[in-house]
Amino acid sequence: MVHAFLVHTLRCRPADEGFPCRVLYARVFSAERLEEAESGRQELETERLGRKEQVLAVARQVDSMCRLHHQASGRPASDLLLQLPDEPISLQDSPSGVFRLPPGDPFGESKTVLWLGVLSLGFALVCDPRENLSLAENTLRLIAKCLLDHLKLLSPGNDVLLKADRTETVLGKFLPHGQLLFLNDQFVLGLERELGAALSK
Repeated sequence: MVHAFLVHTLRCRPADEGFPCRVLYARVFSAERLEEAESGRQELETERLGRKEQVLAVARQVDSMCRLHHQASGRPASDLLLQLPDEPISLQDSPSGVFRLPPGDPFGESKTVLWLGVLSLGFALVCDPRENLSLAENTLRLIAKCLLDHLKLLSPGNDVLLKADRTETVLGKFLPHGQLLFLNDQFVLGLERELGAALSK
């Protein structure tokens, strides 16, 4: 089961050092959701703030990992972030990785985080430790590709926050209720056709 998916900013250039890492979109899939009938508004607000802190902690760690990856590559940050407007984005060359979060840091149980850095954006899946990592990585790359293709997230003047409903549509197709799907090429083509039709409405 996938616990959460998030999109956040990456601080890869020296000029970005003074700016905090920002979570632009986060979706938490949780079976531990408190019901309003069982808990008061204060408990729900405490839970919401706690999840926000957990997601931000993941984003910061991914940001650190991506910066270490860039430094280890030996290439200038300007080269890594150079992208022409009409040039297709290659996710194969994008930095990616996986790390484990121990219990209590920041989640109650151990989690595995898979991440992908695409220019100035980071994409991450927070998974249960027993999850199939190969399947999770393929799903993360597929979701990132769809978001970049359909939402044009890296285009000037576009805001991820304003496209949350479209992001939800993408997640609904490829990560329904936080469940990883076993995707073969034919199934992916069918889902992409359905997604294109849904987003064109």
